[in-house]
Amino acid sequence: MDIVEGSWKIQDKIEEKAGKVGKGKYGRILKMARKPDQEEFKKTLIIVVGGLLLIGGVGFLIFWLWNNLPDYFAILGV
Repeated sequence: MDIVEGSWKIQDKIEEKAGKVGKGKYGRILKMARKPDQEEFKKTLIIVVGGLLLIGGVGFLIFWLWNNLPDYFAILGV
């Protein structure tokens, strides 16, 4: 088999798999998908940024406590 025939076979396999994308079990979901309007995008963005800030704040608080509580207990003599 030469390189041209091999590449044609690979291309045929790729095209066959690409043709099945809209027809499988996820096809209906892809057909229902839509671009969000501006208001929906803003609400989603606010929720995501709020979650990132909350998780980041909790992580920073844990980091700060981890670094400063041992010094606090050393001062108390415990």
